[in-house]
Amino acid sequence: MQPFGRHYVVVRPLFSEDSFAEQHERINRKRKTLRHHLKVCCSCDAKRAKNTALSLFPFTGWMKDYKIKEWLLGDIVSGISTGLVAVLQGLAFSLLASLPPGYGLYTAFFPAIIYFFLGTSRHLSVGAFPILSLMVGAVVTRLAPDEGPSVNITGFEGLSLKQQRVLIASSVTFLMGAFQLIMGLLQVGFIVMYLSETLVSGFTTAAAVHILVTQLRFVLGLDFPGINGPLAIIYTLVEVFSRITDTNVADLVTSIVIMALVLIVKEINYRFKSKLPVPIPIEVIMTVIACGVSYAFNFEERFDVVIVGEMVNGYESPVAPNLEVIEETAVEAFPMAIVGFAVAFSVAKVYSVKHDYTIDGNQELIAFGISNMFGASFRSFAASTALSRTAIQESTGGKTQIAGVLSAMMVLIVIVGVGFLLEPLPRSVLGALVIVNLKGMLMQFRELPFLWRNDRPDFVTWMVTFVASLFLGLDLGLAVGIGAELFTVVYRTQFPRCSVLANISGTDLYRDRKDYTSIYEPDGVKIFKIPSPIFFANIDFFRDKLVQEVGFNPMRVLRKRNKALRKIRKMLCNGELEVSDRGLVLRQPSVDTSENSMEDLDQPIDFSDLPIQVNWNSQLPANISVPPVKIHSLILDFSAVSFIDVSALKGLKATLKEFIRIEVDVYIVSCDVYIMEKLQQCTFFDDEIKTSIFYPTLHDAMLHILEMHPDQGELEKDININYEVIQRDSLTV
Repeated sequence: MQPFGRHYVVVRPLFSEDSFAEQHERINRKRKTLRHHLKVCCSCDAKRAKNTALSLFPFTGWMKDYKIKEWLLGDIVSGISTGLVAVLQGLAFSLLASLPPGYGLYTAFFPAIIYFFLGTSRHLSVGAFPILSLMVGAVVTRLAPDEGPSVNITGFEGLSLKQQRVLIASSVTFLMGAFQLIMGLLQVGFIVMYLSETLVSGFTTAAAVHILVTQLRFVLGLDFPGINGPLAIIYTLVEVFSRITDTNVADLVTSIVIMALVLIVKEINYRFKSKLPVPIPIEVIMTVIACGVSYAFNFEERFDVVIVGEMVNGYESPVAPNLEVIEETAVEAFPMAIVGFAVAFSVAKVYSVKHDYTIDGNQELIAFGISNMFGASFRSFAASTALSRTAIQESTGGKTQIAGVLSAMMVLIVIVGVGFLLEPLPRSVLGALVIVNLKGMLMQFRELPFLWRNDRPDFVTWMVTFVASLFLGLDLGLAVGIGAELFTVVYRTQFPRCSVLANISGTDLYRDRKDYTSIYEPDGVKIFKIPSPIFFANIDFFRDKLVQEVGFNPMRVLRKRNKALRKIRKMLCNGELEVSDRGLVLRQPSVDTSENSMEDLDQPIDFSDLPIQVNWNSQLPANISVPPVKIHSLILDFSAVSFIDVSALKGLKATLKEFIRIEVDVYIVSCDVYIMEKLQQCTFFDDEIKTSIFYPTLHDAMLHILEMHPDQGELEKDININYEVIQRDSLTV
């Protein structure tokens, strides 16, 4: 290849796959067997043991390189700031889980400590996550409703409603962690790839609406039991509007003031984040003020405001998960495990790219699995991460999980020391803080116009996931969303956009003939591009599209030709036809007595017993007619075909034979070498379909066709780029 300004010149032979293989020997690589992989996995040496230990305890990797002078101050400031927010979010998200507020502090402490040792992200703030809290709350209220008896479970005897709910939450969290640990050990971290950004957006938006509706009873000061299950959001809204006249004005005013001030200051933090050393901790400030005002004016007694009340004092003894609860909640725990990991991994990936380090999905599963199992033993509920909390940890200077540990220490101080100061805090304040933090998720509605204009299948996935999650519940909604997403994937591969290509004049490039005007299409040649894998579900679609583009059905043409030959033979035997210099001449009118049997009509055309070869494009005698075939060559572009299964292979073989049997030369170009190997292994080639029909590039096949049919036209010549066949085996571009 010789560079020439903005042009290039290549002189090489015109290759088919056979000639290319003859001139360029391919390395025969040995594939590793299952036995080899098992041997590698089961082998152990000092280096492998060291690498395994480092992968299980990732903190050892960055700890030895910790830059005390550069990082420590940032981690301290970040830990304190994040810890204050973690305390408030722990209290607030406990309401979503239908648990006493203090138990959210356990979720902000125990999982964060374990994640420090096992997690691969340096910036993730581990703790309560609103969507997971809501999913836990749905399980809790199902098994231990506010009104009516709890589910008949042996371990509930002698326990109060609060204790039953704590046991349910810790048990389902333990099972969730077990699912995550098992998936991590089985190395199935790739499962998160099946949760597309569109699906997660629709799911989290529906969850945000759920959270908003569930917090209305706290913001308005209404007293009615929590509702779960399908259509729970409808029933909750009915309850809210039916009791709207019972609204506690003090709760409503407090919530409106809190939400307005927090939103304003958050906007200031966002607009001036480059100038502020740390974001203004408005949630902490408003919580302190609300606690002071509530205590000073005795909101609980004077205005009948529901307050946080008695906080947890220190740590409670560990508790084992209840097996009966685990049996009852297995269906809910699995989607919780998937959602918790998917959200945490997505957030962690953003910051790992930003700060140039790697995270391991399988190790993250192990870290969250053990964190949740350990935390559940000390009565915490499901932990993941919250985007706002992680953003604070990173934006305030956090460099490593040292900030996460210091955040947990702040929570520890509240648990064992100053938690009683939060007892006068109105629950409406926590509800208002929860609603304010939903802004980012609710703003995802703005994605819909973009999706509608640019990707309708993704729009459908978003809407189906949102609607299903909104009305059926988050667990069923997630399952429906995944089903809808997989359906769109199948739809895209089963019904792709096939196209007919043409040569761009003066180049060796081929594009969709509908998109360009300066194109060249040799007479009798059709180039059909297949833009997706070929498998059992779309092979019939491809065949139908191919028949549509070429303008005839090759099987119908073959049968018509064989039927015509049968009639010609019979007429020759009866003397109704005779062979002359002009071809077949009709001697006397023929009466159509041909049989309607379809036997042998699908077989290749045989002229061996005829004195002349029939030209099917000329006029035939005795009113014999066959569908016209206007092409002599068909090129199938396989450049976008990544795999082909056995079922599709059989269908493809049958289709190719139909064209070959009606004298249409078929060529397959740009076929992946591993697909070629599979074709060889599956005995795809025979007397009719040969390896010689495969060409490495589309242009090689086109030049070969023009050489075989010189009377059909030549490629147009450009001033700067010429194409010509030099002898038979040399091509100049």
